[in-house]
Amino acid sequence: MLLGDPQQLEQPTRGAHEDGADVAALVHLLGPAHATLPAEQGQFLDRTYRLHPAVCAFTSEAYYEGRLQSNCGLERQCIGGATPFVGAGLFLVEVAHQGNQAQSLEEVDAVVAIARSLLQPSTTWTNADGETRPLEPKDILVVAPYNSQVSALRRALADVHVVRVGTVDKFQGQEAPVVIYSCASSSPEDAPRGMAFLYDPHRFNVATSRACSTVIVVANPCLFEPDCRTPEQMGWASGFCRFQEMAVKVKLPDVGAVRRLQDE
Repeated sequence: MLLGDPQQLEQPTRGAHEDGADVAALVHLLGPAHATLPAEQGQFLDRTYRLHPAVCAFTSEAYYEGRLQSNCGLERQCIGGATPFVGAGLFLVEVAHQGNQAQSLEEVDAVVAIARSLLQPSTTWTNADGETRPLEPKDILVVAPYNSQVSALRRALADVHVVRVGTVDKFQGQEAPVVIYSCASSSPEDAPRGMAFLYDPHRFNVATSRACSTVIVVANPCLFEPDCRTPEQMGWASGFCRFQEMAVKVKLPDVGAVRRLQDE
């Protein structure tokens, strides 16, 4: 009996193996033609007990062949208050910067501004049972693909008491009402470890599907215009670019102005 989700991140491995030996058994079984288990091969568990339908719609289309559904009641999950991230679903905050590889202080500023907006006294969280309470720092999960960006975010977010900050690998299996994902790299060419890491569908799926109601991606607009030269690269970037198409764009005040004044 095989159990698992081939669309999640695999456990890191060390050692020398023949080609293909490090691939999970379910991935071997599915092959390149399927993202989910066909009925003749087994049973696909098509119900999520975490994702609001607006988040599930993206996750299902991008990574589960349109077969994933939200359990009844999850549509009640939402953010209330005066924040621009009110409601539920996908949000995109575009931050322009140049030459950043594994760390972007411009995005750090944006994430802090987002966290402050979410943690206003009037902001509330309503769960699947319809129970409403103030949104708290513990309700925000901040994720980045690179340790350098995680360290910068952790230092900056300490002032607003947001401590759940880490890499995608660290938070696999966890959840929170709100997930903020900071991409850090200025362009695909600047990304350490290349496109395969930054646009890894498993990594982006895990990051965005930690959210119960709200996913906020902070990224340079250049990342949504990758110069894909192979079908494989197109596959890597497709889910990322689909997020942009489905997300509500939120423009923040000039959060870099304070940093520029400090630098001067």
